[in-house]
Order: sequence, then C-alpha cells, then structure tokens
Amino acid sequence: MSKTDNILFIILQVIAWIIFVGLSIEAGGLIVNFVFSIFSPDMLPRLYNKLDLTGIFDQSSATYYGLYSFILIISLLKAVLFYEVIKLTWTLKLDHPFTLTVARQISTISYFTLSIGLLSYIGRQFAKQVERSGFSTGSLDVFWNDSQAFVLMAAIIYVISAIFKRGVELQDEHDLTV
Repeated sequence: MSKTDNILFIILQVIAWIIFVGLSIEAGGLIVNFVFSIFSPDMLPRLYNKLDLTGIFDQSSATYYGLYSFILIISLLKAVLFYEVIKLTWTLKLDHPFTLTVARQISTISYFTLSIGLLSYIGRQFAKQVERSGFSTGSLDVFWNDSQAFVLMAAIIYVISAIFKRGVELQDEHDLTV
C-alpha cells in the first residue's frame, strides 16, 4: 500500500469525524429546540435553526409530535450512521481489509442508511398529507428531501458489504488450502 493511500485514508477519517460532530450538534440542537418548544416556546426564535413549529402545535399537538418525531429520529440516525463509519475506519486495516468484523460493520452501515432513506420518505409523505390538511410544512423539506439518495446509497453499500463477505469467505478458503 502506498503512502498516498494512507494519507487519503487519514483525511477520510478526519472528514468522517467532522461530519459526525456536525450531525451530532444538529441532532442536539433539534432536541433542545423540541424541549424548549414544549416548556418555553417564546425562546424558539433565539435557538438553533429557528425551527418554530408552534403554529402546528397550536392547531394539533399530535401532528406536531408526529412531525418532530420524524425530524429527531432522522437526525439521530444520521449521527449514528457516521459514528458507525468512524468505527469502521478504526477497524479497517488497508493492508488486510477482508475481515468478518469489517463486513458486518459495512452491512450495519447499509441498514442505517436504508432506515434513514425510508424514514425520510415516510416523513415527507406525512408532511405532504399534513400540508393538505392546512398546515404549513414547507420549512421542513430540508429534513427529508434526500430520501431517494439515501435509499440508493444503502443499496450500493449493501453490495459492497456482500463483496466483503465473499472476500472473507475466499480468504478463509485460501488460508485453509495453504
């Protein structure tokens, strides 16, 4: 393995950490917004992202909790997804990549990615249904506008996981024959 590959891998680890920290801050900010929206809604314009859904809460608390649940779960899953990516980068050895642990971690990442995509799609459909009932949900599109990309990415990661599993099997067979 070349020195350039090692440097690129370290850069990818740093980028994964940066994305993880950013997603964790976003999820934490949304949780704080949620708590303040329940106990002190007058503070919302001064909080993170200014996600103020008090108009929806005033009209229907069930709709509010449903929409916010989708937002919080998707944000938390994105943070967990990148935590799994960081775990993978610590486990993966570039000179000996085909291990069962790495194959399982890649498979787990594909499941998290698929979950984010499906929940984003369901959340978007729920928001459209809510909007037909007269609620304004246009500001929430940023939370689920990339659902198709996550589903496609999950499929690609799953294929990579299957290749790794097959690589582990071939490596085990090779080790037994030698």
